[in-house]
Amino acid sequence: MNIYIVIPAHNEECFISKTLDSLVSQTLLPKKIVVVNDNSTDSTENILNEFTKNYNFVSQVNTVSSKDHMPGSKVINAFYQGFKTLDTHYDIICKFDADLIFPSNYLERIAWHFTQDPRIGMAGGFCYIESNDTWVLENLTNKDHIRGALKAYRAACFKDINGLKPAMGWDTIDELLAQYHRWEIKTDKSLHVKHLKPTGYTYNPKAKYNQGEAFYRMRYGFWITLIASLKLALLKRRSRLLFDYLMGFFKAKKTKQPFLVSKDEGKFIRKLRWRGIFKKLF
Repeated sequence: MNIYIVIPAHNEECFISKTLDSLVSQTLLPKKIVVVNDNSTDSTENILNEFTKNYNFVSQVNTVSSKDHMPGSKVINAFYQGFKTLDTHYDIICKFDADLIFPSNYLERIAWHFTQDPRIGMAGGFCYIESNDTWVLENLTNKDHIRGALKAYRAACFKDINGLKPAMGWDTIDELLAQYHRWEIKTDKSLHVKHLKPTGYTYNPKAKYNQGEAFYRMRYGFWITLIASLKLALLKRRSRLLFDYLMGFFKAKKTKQPFLVSKDEGKFIRKLRWRGIFKKLF
């Protein structure tokens, strides 16, 4: 299968070479890797120049966006700066972060899942972070969710969901819309990806209400937003987040922020979320 990878990168001089080394050493090599150097002020560009010289399937795109590291829109806008340089001859399109180390069989295993089951629209492994000299699961989400750091989409699924939304929550919306279009999500517990920079480490404090806004724009409604906010606050061990997320939800509702999904999609999403909640309770 033809695998294309787009990697947004902003000031990743400490990590990008490790990420690319792990990708150019895969047992199944990608056909193309595009790294989007998004407004970096460190030596990221110089490191990328070395890789583009040594590997003909690695390319670089330089772009200038906001200096603020805001979750959601910044990374997806950068992704599309790279995506638009690609042709359409891919079977799998990946959006990867620039601070990961992939096991050598990662792409081979992902391709195997897509080949084995034509119903699978998205596939991925799990992020692990270093803690006390041991790599442990970065346990921020359910085991059936693929982290935004390592998304891989079948071409037909990517088309059905109309690509990625440049907004906070994009990496949840994609899976919900994939299921709306009857695609399945596959997570592989055997694929341990080292995440060198914990999630949220560089997020801008101005983004604290964005998660609640995203819940509103996904048409979750208040009660699902409350449950989801409480869960995230507990997982991140920061009780203040519950207040921030709910404030974001009500701010978005008051200002009538545009929804990211249609009414029918929203109805499906709420049913899917309630089904998952009741399944865990009962």
